[in-house]
Amino acid sequence: MSTEAADAVVIGAGHNGLVAANMLADAGWSVLVLEATDRPGGAVQTAEVTEPGFHVDLFSSFYPLGAVSPAIRGLGLEGHGLRWRHAPDVLAHVLPDDRCAVLSRDLDRTAASADEFAPGDGDAWRALAAQWKELREPLLAALFAPFPPVRPALKLLRRTGTADALRLARMLTLPARRFGEEVFAGEGARLLLAGNAAHSDVSVDNAGSAVFGWLLAMIGQDTGFPAPAGGAGELTAALVRRLESRGGKVHCGRPVREVIVAGGRALGVRDAAGDPVRAHRAVLADVPAPILYGELVGAEWLPSRLVDDLRRFEWDSATVKVNWALSGPVPWTAEGARGAGTVHLGTDLDGLSAFGNELARGRTPRRPFLLFGQMTTTDPDRSPAGTEAAWAYTHVPRGSMAGRGALERRVKRIEETVEAHAPGFAGLIKNRYVQGPAELAEHNPGLVGGAINGGTTAIHQQLFFRPVPGTGRADTPVDHLYLAGASAHPGGAVHGGPGANAARAALTRAGKLGGGYAALIRAAHRAIYG
Repeated sequence: MSTEAADAVVIGAGHNGLVAANMLADAGWSVLVLEATDRPGGAVQTAEVTEPGFHVDLFSSFYPLGAVSPAIRGLGLEGHGLRWRHAPDVLAHVLPDDRCAVLSRDLDRTAASADEFAPGDGDAWRALAAQWKELREPLLAALFAPFPPVRPALKLLRRTGTADALRLARMLTLPARRFGEEVFAGEGARLLLAGNAAHSDVSVDNAGSAVFGWLLAMIGQDTGFPAPAGGAGELTAALVRRLESRGGKVHCGRPVREVIVAGGRALGVRDAAGDPVRAHRAVLADVPAPILYGELVGAEWLPSRLVDDLRRFEWDSATVKVNWALSGPVPWTAEGARGAGTVHLGTDLDGLSAFGNELARGRTPRRPFLLFGQMTTTDPDRSPAGTEAAWAYTHVPRGSMAGRGALERRVKRIEETVEAHAPGFAGLIKNRYVQGPAELAEHNPGLVGGAINGGTTAIHQQLFFRPVPGTGRADTPVDHLYLAGASAHPGGAVHGGPGANAARAALTRAGKLGGGYAALIRAAHRAIYG
């Protein structure tokens, strides 16, 4: 082995890799992060790609889960320069007829918007928000903990009691559409739930989609959808600064070619130049599971059943994102959309069902559901005074944007959808920067085929089914190797859960009880993979 060595080598400087690296550095470990591209951050980056002075988030922008995640909150990134910004309103859903439902951190404002669609829905929303406040802390602890979350689940059970816990469990299995129909009479509040569920790749008619809509809606009501001041890249910068202050190192432009394994144990990695790096205690991989198991680890070190299961791994839908430099604010005809950081538009509830159905059949939806971000409305530092930095994205079937013509047609349809609700929008466009599935993957190799969640969020690939049927933990069949990316539980979005869980597993394996822990993991893997 080369003399270059560290206690832990982290493959990939996405936010999960950086969260894991920080936690290991806090424990006194020497940490080296190797990033394939020329800058850290993965899907958390900002650049001036439209016009000078317009700070564009190349991938993700708003971080409701990051704001409440114990993993990210526990790092105290505000002490390393991170500042959060909020739009006047959290979210608006504009219906095709231009009615608008508004989600605000002001509970009275949200309730009043729900009542405009059906009197009494405001009180139903208040009841949902009150339930969330009661469940919030134990539920979040259970959501982000390694699987199974025994202690957080017991705390949650004590908080709710058996009867309410059963009803909560039922609610979490519901389709988002059905859940909204059970709770609300009008379409406004139903769309605030269903539109948030559609941030995932599952249809609002799929079992288990309710949990995504409910979780994001309640976090939005309680905490908001914050964005880092100055751009998403400021979250990455804070993670890097914190890591470096503890002696950790990040090497960019240094892809990893393989994980070096001997005797069933990860000993380190070999970079693209062929240079080895020794990992005394652990290798953590912030990469999609198919890349780790299919490219970086030799099949001879993996159970054949795991390799076979990976053939059934399902990616999430592809994505098309358009970023605009606008000469002025978006001229929404729906007043409720003007102050919202995030705007949903293009469909009503039936349209969301049709959108999900067409994606499931591999068809490009005729009426796209758009998630639209008003970044200067959220953070005035994102563009020059009087202008707006904005973006919209929508999901498309994997492989559907292979030709430039198909991508251009989708961009045209996206802009037509915005123009229908904001006449004059097209005339405000100073420049645009288009990212189809190929462009997303080119800038961030972890977004394979334009998939932004590291694998589908459908129920058959969650918990102990993520990334394949197994333990639902970061441990892999290779000792001292841990899966730290979004393909691992608790999945995609910017919250650091997979990275934190991988760091905890590595620390446990290296601790006093590490031998017993390893024996339990080996026994579990033998039972699962044979």
